[in-house]
Amino acid sequence: MVEVDGITGVLRWWAHVRYLADDALEGRDTGSPGHEKAAEYMADQFRSAGLEPTNDLGYRQPLDLNVSRIEEARCSLELLRDGRGEPLRLGVDAAIFVHAGSAEELEADAIFVGHGLTVPELGYDDLAGQDVQGKVVVLVGGGPSQISGPIASHYQSDRERRGFVLKRGAVGVIFLPNPKHVELPWSRRVAGRLQPTMELCDPAADEPAPLPLGVLFNTDRAEKLFAGSGHAFEEVLAALHADRPLPRFPLAVRVRARIARTLSRVRSENVAGVLPGSDPDLRREYVVVSAHLDHVGIGEPVHGDPIYSGAMDDAAGDASLIEIARSLGSSDLRPRRSILFLSVTGEEKGLLGSEYFAAHPTVSGPIVADLNMDMFLPLYPLTHLQVQGLSESSLGEDVRAVAEARGVTVQPDLEPEHNHFIRSDQYSFVRRGIPALAFRFGYLPGTPEERTYRAWYAERYHAPSDDIDQPVDLEAAAQFNTILAELALRVARADPRPAWVPESFFARFAK
Repeated sequence: MVEVDGITGVLRWWAHVRYLADDALEGRDTGSPGHEKAAEYMADQFRSAGLEPTNDLGYRQPLDLNVSRIEEARCSLELLRDGRGEPLRLGVDAAIFVHAGSAEELEADAIFVGHGLTVPELGYDDLAGQDVQGKVVVLVGGGPSQISGPIASHYQSDRERRGFVLKRGAVGVIFLPNPKHVELPWSRRVAGRLQPTMELCDPAADEPAPLPLGVLFNTDRAEKLFAGSGHAFEEVLAALHADRPLPRFPLAVRVRARIARTLSRVRSENVAGVLPGSDPDLRREYVVVSAHLDHVGIGEPVHGDPIYSGAMDDAAGDASLIEIARSLGSSDLRPRRSILFLSVTGEEKGLLGSEYFAAHPTVSGPIVADLNMDMFLPLYPLTHLQVQGLSESSLGEDVRAVAEARGVTVQPDLEPEHNHFIRSDQYSFVRRGIPALAFRFGYLPGTPEERTYRAWYAERYHAPSDDIDQPVDLEAAAQFNTILAELALRVARADPRPAWVPESFFARFAK
């Protein structure tokens, strides 16, 4: 068994978190000077842990990004009805999100398309029979309950929805958050609207083009969209809460938008180091252990604090990378496959760093698994561990064996409606056919642990209060690091590669 250096290791872990989440790094926004300091720190720590560099540039992998920053004071959004315009208040009624392909001016009819979901395998298509050509589609997040699990998560991703509405000729999307599955209140969701958006300068060939208009709309103001259509948003809400199919119909408004933004480019970096495998036949295969280094930088002040430090999201994961690497490097138990420790940039901008690495790995052999640590939340004792992707591959059996040997009960994702499995860096590997897991501390319903978990989301997720002053269970963090180290070692020492279970939806991506 592997121990991540007990109290000494967890104090080092906390010291890494404190450095990465310090105000001096200004929230580690992708491509910022603070992120560059964090990347330099990770490279130094990987070197100190005895990891080998993966390319001629050492531990760094640079990538170039297009940056779009909204000039909201020069933007406008209005609804045209019966020849009259109703201006919308940006930040109150709605928020415009920009990118390199945003239209400077756009005016188009609007149509409500339910969830705007297309699932070819099940013959489900909210766009079927709807004329969306040249229109702005209005949709509610989520999907019908009969489409659940991985297939629902995949097709609810922005990438998939965007691809289908573009194929039908839509020119924009107005997105209404699903009131049944509120993760953040409107004030918190809209607080990041002035943050820059980013795209890879070298996107994948199959990446759908961006839409000319993208709008997030406040559900408390949604009746503005439905007035005059013969339908009310209350009708949509009633269908949602009764789990009935959503209606689809043209809206009695045109949408007019004027968009101003500045465009630039920035370079950011992934950081990678390798613990070489000992088996001549397997050492060119790689087990990736990953976390993301970026957070959202400086934003709207909350209680006077404008720095979004990202201690749990995800400095904690990067600190675990360092200490797990240090522990495995000094262990007498050697991995047969190589273990690649990967700290990626651009997760908060749409999984950009992991997407780039998965498409352009800095190692030549096959990647056989990804174990991703994003916001695992060591806020209370570790008795239950949520595992995203648990039933999708043989990795589920591996994590059960390791965790249960340590007295920890493994749980599936307790909030599948939030689509966590497609929202962090493991999904970049999954889309390339690589089995993956992600992790979060679990809980039993109605317990103090659940209340702590939900309070953290309500008060600290993507807020300046996710900082080094919050209470953290260091003993539980050490226990988690030990489990992840043992899991990585188990996968790297096994004879067979990890494999998708035949019935997994994601097995189709295997190459």
